[in-house]
Amino acid sequence: MVHRVEIKPEMLTWAIERAGHDVTVYLDSHPDVAQWVGGEKQPTERQLEGFAKSVHIPYGYLFLSEPSHEEVPIPMFRSSSGNRIFNLNVYDTVLSVQRRQEWLTDYLVENEYEVCSCVGIISLQTSIREVVSILRQLLQLSEDWAFNRRDASDAVNHLTERIENLGIAVCFNSGVENNNRREIPVEECRGFALVNETAPFVFINNKDSKTAQLFTLIHETAHILLGKSAGFGGDLEIIHDVTERYCDQVAAAFLMPSELVGRIWNGIANTARKFKVSEIAMARRAHELHLITREEYRNFYLEYKSRPVPASRKSGYGDFYATATKRVGRLLAVHIVNAVRSHQLDYLQAYRLTGMYGKTYQTFVKRLV
Repeated sequence: MVHRVEIKPEMLTWAIERAGHDVTVYLDSHPDVAQWVGGEKQPTERQLEGFAKSVHIPYGYLFLSEPSHEEVPIPMFRSSSGNRIFNLNVYDTVLSVQRRQEWLTDYLVENEYEVCSCVGIISLQTSIREVVSILRQLLQLSEDWAFNRRDASDAVNHLTERIENLGIAVCFNSGVENNNRREIPVEECRGFALVNETAPFVFINNKDSKTAQLFTLIHETAHILLGKSAGFGGDLEIIHDVTERYCDQVAAAFLMPSELVGRIWNGIANTARKFKVSEIAMARRAHELHLITREEYRNFYLEYKSRPVPASRKSGYGDFYATATKRVGRLLAVHIVNAVRSHQLDYLQAYRLTGMYGKTYQTFVKRLV
């Protein structure tokens, strides 16, 4: 006799909504689940386990007395989220990075590493000019540093290395851990910063353009300097939070210094290429610096927004292991490898932290060093 599990219909519909599906559409395409929700039939344990896996929910959650209240544990500012206040893929990504941060924090404290000295060293009252000066000193980058980089991708790699030298772990991903099918929409999350004094983390959505990633790197690093965890998605120009606007101004001033932009100004597209930033970022900066009029900026903005969206390219850095290093973050990966070698971390824990197992992990380690 087949054993069937009694489950509340509202827990099923909650799980469907939690995963970002329209309940009606989902049930139309899953008649078996529709029968469970309608009370016509109950699922077997195996069927319910399959359902839980398909909507990315812990199996035990389905047996709670009522839906669990979940929210992203840091402020997440979005310009185009509509009525959505929760994105499961963003939520799971923040929790995943938090778990890695917790391990790294414990490891660094246990081994008496120096704490990251740049956390919380500024406030919203610190002038943008002063913050930019502090960043240039910390990162050891001149105003024209981007001119010598091959392209925006090369600039992102170079800037990431400088940021990690400060003790800030940086990771890039476009999905939840190693699951490429669970994509993180750019309109929901371009990046976020998780602050603590020992192991601050910056996450960058690798689905975003390289010019946008460059901007987000500085934006989130400014959050670390402020000591304020947060993330954003969509168009920053539409987000009016004071802290987000401040970090936006820091990124613009750092990447597009006013005097240098004015000195080499050669139109929006040409100047943007020089600084390795997007055309819309350069247009906004040019308007702020009175290099173009408000009307010229408005016309460019409308034209830019009407351009066809480029075909999405698969995120990657040449091969699996290079991509894996970006996903984990080089700084974190080095500490994981060292912890394993010093017998402070077993292989199973290392597998869980990196998302790689067995021979794949061993090859990853060889490629890393």
